[in-house]
Amino acid sequence: MRPQVLIVEDEPSLVELLSYNLERAGFAVAVARDGDEALLAVREKRPDVVLLDWMLPYVSGIEICRRMRRDSETRGVPVIMLTARGEEGDRVRGLDAGADDYITKPFSPGELVARVRAVLRRSRPSFDEEGLRYADIIMDLAARRVTRGDAMVPLGPTEFRLLRFFMEHPGRVFSREQLLDNVWGRDAYIEPRTVDVHIRRLRKAMNVDELPDLIRTVRSAGYALDVSEVA
Repeated sequence: MRPQVLIVEDEPSLVELLSYNLERAGFAVAVARDGDEALLAVREKRPDVVLLDWMLPYVSGIEICRRMRRDSETRGVPVIMLTARGEEGDRVRGLDAGADDYITKPFSPGELVARVRAVLRRSRPSFDEEGLRYADIIMDLAARRVTRGDAMVPLGPTEFRLLRFFMEHPGRVFSREQLLDNVWGRDAYIEPRTVDVHIRRLRKAMNVDELPDLIRTVRSAGYALDVSEVA
């Protein structure tokens, strides 16, 4: 699954440029064009990185960043500020508001893509192009093989995609609807309760020999892959 970047920008030509270069680099892209839409999109889409313009209608980029950092559901989402403000004081304000990086316009698309990848590596250190690791779970993406400890874990295609999504976003809680969108696809017409069936199958496969259950159920919220609950 491709990492998703949320572009929060009200200038159509820049949105088009950013979308083109990010999609070409292998990212999935979503767009919000003002502050209110951005705050809603961050909670609903759970992007992996937010590209956030400083000057926006209704709610400024600085205020969006502050609100994200105050919200337990969004405080871990990396933010890269995009702005024409190049003064040191402005950069400090952006970083103090909680931004992970700061890019001054104009910038090269190549630099922007490199910054996005760098922020992703910092926020998801377990991720690389060949495999994923979390706790005692290793997922070989090329061979489509999963091991836990020294044992192979047989998974069906849907359970494999579900575990991969969890391992790419460890510790984050996702609702059934968000899992359906990201694992099954937005065009799939499937009942949300179907997620529960596949979570049970995944747990059964992962928790053999009385191993700790790493999938956390959050009542009225959803599911997360979270070793902290076991610890």
